[in-house]
Amino acid sequence: MGTPTAQRSRRARRPYPVRTVTTRSQCRPSVRFERLPAEVFHMILDRLSGLLFKRCTILLPTKDRLKFISSMFSQIPCFKLEECTAAECLGFYSYGVFLKTMISGWDEVEWHRVFNFLCSFTNLLPKIKMAVTGKPGVSWYLELQLRLFCRQVLLDPWSSKDTLFWLTRILKPWPVVLQARLLFILYGPLLPDSTLAWQGIVEREMSHSALWNLARVIVLLYSNLDLKDWTTDTMQTILEELIVLPEVWHMENVARLLVLCGNTVCYSILANKAHNGQLRQVSRLIVHIILGCVDGYCMNSVVEMVHQVCQSFNNTSERFAFIQRLEDMFSEVTMEVYEFVTAGNHHEDMGQTLWSLVESSAHFHAKFLHMFLKNE
Repeated sequence: MGTPTAQRSRRARRPYPVRTVTTRSQCRPSVRFERLPAEVFHMILDRLSGLLFKRCTILLPTKDRLKFISSMFSQIPCFKLEECTAAECLGFYSYGVFLKTMISGWDEVEWHRVFNFLCSFTNLLPKIKMAVTGKPGVSWYLELQLRLFCRQVLLDPWSSKDTLFWLTRILKPWPVVLQARLLFILYGPLLPDSTLAWQGIVEREMSHSALWNLARVIVLLYSNLDLKDWTTDTMQTILEELIVLPEVWHMENVARLLVLCGNTVCYSILANKAHNGQLRQVSRLIVHIILGCVDGYCMNSVVEMVHQVCQSFNNTSERFAFIQRLEDMFSEVTMEVYEFVTAGNHHEDMGQTLWSLVESSAHFHAKFLHMFLKNE
């Protein structure tokens, strides 16, 4: 017993509440991650445990290390697919940093074992199959969970070379058409509510920034075609499948994606389409790419690319047919926009599009003629 004054003093010195984090589920009482201060949670999972675990288990074979991880992480719903409803959780991100810290320096054989372990631990492949074979957007939560897990645990924490290893492991079990679906799930544009823009990319123009991640991973795959079973034809087929998912994309989005992928990828796709007799589609794509030059894409690059496509044909008559089709498409697209505007559709964006089309067309033709005159 103490004096009344001492009792009041002890009550007044109650500790202040600490900042806590929201985990990806209602964790079990034995785990209590939801009770940890944010700083402690971040330190333990983001830095400390990976390095300590690596050092403490250095003499153990990989199989035993992975068993121990499984026994620990199986108690934490935050590290599992579809076991969390919280929007902002550190679980997958921290898992990714832990994994990178632990396996950095391991050889490729051990990395294959790690991937097989992750597939088993998360039931990853059956979940991917469910997402890529179902109707796009129906299993939206599963799509988002797969995107977050694969990106935050396996893909984003690493350098480009290492990212490529994990990405090809994720893609390889599936046929080409499903690989395209999976790439869209992992890197396709998102709507404000964090669902994939399956219909948005078909129905309306997307910004360059919305397509940037998809372009970046396509360039990564194209730049490493020396991998076994991974060829230019494979990538062209994947890209051709991608731009018709779930239906044929808005043409402006196809053009913007190709522009973001750079000249090598863009030329590869256009030349392949041209030699398959798809001159109309190639011509419309080129017109939209030229229209995009108003947004800052270098017109000289477009002129050179058109020249390369032209030179890829076997004879003069085929080259002339290609140029004639391109000129006809300029006229066709210009008339489409003009008729839309003059029909009383006073849409400010369409008026600007007409002006941009005329301006970029004049710029392209001036550069194109100059190139031919210079080569005379």
